[in-house]
Amino acid sequence: MMKGFYNLTSGMVSQGRRLDVVANNMTNISTAGYKAEQYTDRTFDEVLVSRIGNKIKSHYQEMETYQSHILAPDQLYTDFGQSSFEETNLPLDFAIQGEGFFAIDTGNGVAYTRAGSFTLDNEGYLCLSELGRVLDREGNPIQLPTDRLDVDKWGGLSVEEGEYIATLGVFMFEDNNALERTPYGLFTGQGAQVNEGAIIHHKWVERSNVNMVKEMVKMMTTQRALQSAAQMSKIYDQVITKAVNDIGRL
Repeated sequence: MMKGFYNLTSGMVSQGRRLDVVANNMTNISTAGYKAEQYTDRTFDEVLVSRIGNKIKSHYQEMETYQSHILAPDQLYTDFGQSSFEETNLPLDFAIQGEGFFAIDTGNGVAYTRAGSFTLDNEGYLCLSELGRVLDREGNPIQLPTDRLDVDKWGGLSVEEGEYIATLGVFMFEDNNALERTPYGLFTGQGAQVNEGAIIHHKWVERSNVNMVKEMVKMMTTQRALQSAAQMSKIYDQVITKAVNDIGRL
């Protein structure tokens, strides 16, 4: 009987976390460059085996045959798929076609983003508002004398008089899934390399790749699973309470 409580409670916790991820995706549907997240879980024994057991898969030893249905968090995946572009006609908006990220000097290291809606700070540096300065291909901050720019398809920035300033840095990684997401929606990781083949669209931004229809379906499915687990927990509680009372009378 108590096993059922553990199973249902872990299910409610798991569905609650999944609902948080869905809600965050839906909240950021209008955030430029946002990449959707997906929460996954596994049973507790599967997580335990993957972390401390059967590391050498070619000569593994069978572990305990007991099966646990208690859910535990597995991974939080990010969908790095290319999204559609939206024309803004703003002079400091940029979108990347192809692999890669813009590099941002946050003051605590370099972070990466697909969001290309930039501004100029008080010193004339191209920046991602309140998060840091945008870097060029050499890893240097980009200082602009004006926001009236000529931009080629490789991200080369020039003032209207033809004077070359810098080239926007677009950096890619061997494995995007190894990147870690920061609380501000940026990504951090090692091994960044310049992607010279990326195309830059000036006065456009990449839209969020969140699919609202899919997220709505996930939300309804998750809510129903959460409600079912909560209802079953109440039934378990009533049955245990009745059993305890009956034993007390004996």
